[in-house]
Amino acid sequence: MADDPFHSAQSDLESLLQQARPLLTSYLRIRSSASSATSPELVEARQELEGTLTDLTADLQDLVDSVKAVEGDPGRYGLSHAEVDRRRRLVGEVGREVEEMHSQLNTTIQTSDVRKGGGGLAHPDSFGAADEDGDPLAGQGDEDDGYGEWEQQRQMEMMHEQDEALDGVFQTVGNLRLQADTMGRELEEQAEMLEDTENIADRVGGKLANGIKKVRHVIEKNEA
Repeated sequence: MADDPFHSAQSDLESLLQQARPLLTSYLRIRSSASSATSPELVEARQELEGTLTDLTADLQDLVDSVKAVEGDPGRYGLSHAEVDRRRRLVGEVGREVEEMHSQLNTTIQTSDVRKGGGGLAHPDSFGAADEDGDPLAGQGDEDDGYGEWEQQRQMEMMHEQDEALDGVFQTVGNLRLQADTMGRELEEQAEMLEDTENIADRVGGKLANGIKKVRHVIEKNEA
């Protein structure tokens, strides 16, 4: 268990989570009072949070790889099925928390003072989404409902993307297993072919030896 890579990856991940949580809190506080997405303080907070989330995502993949490596035969690694299930739950919980952080990072920036002219800075994905009459203020009465629907849709999309990424990791591991199995079968077939060749050579060698003995016997008989 001392060499179990899961523990090292889990420790790194928990350390990064401890860093990311206050960074997210700080970012949300700065964003709530920001009037511009290009505010230096906001940009700096966002970049720091993005970097930490990138590291978190990488460590999360390490955990997924570790779980996938042992789930097929836990006993081989001194693990119980209950422990593997615990690790799976941990990966799922961390994944959801990281996704929530990503979601909050990408949420529309709201201004603290609506009276300064507008309800907030629109998310880049929303540009061009105004009504057909071209009025950018159209439909503001439904802004809260529209924003809630957008946020929910965005979260679902991001979770779907993560699921696809995890599936990709699982598929890669599965492909490596298939390749290893194929190589193993090929080596077995080659070993069988080599054994057959050796058997054929032995039989041919035996026949040649018998033939030589017969020739010698004929020669000796003629000489006598």
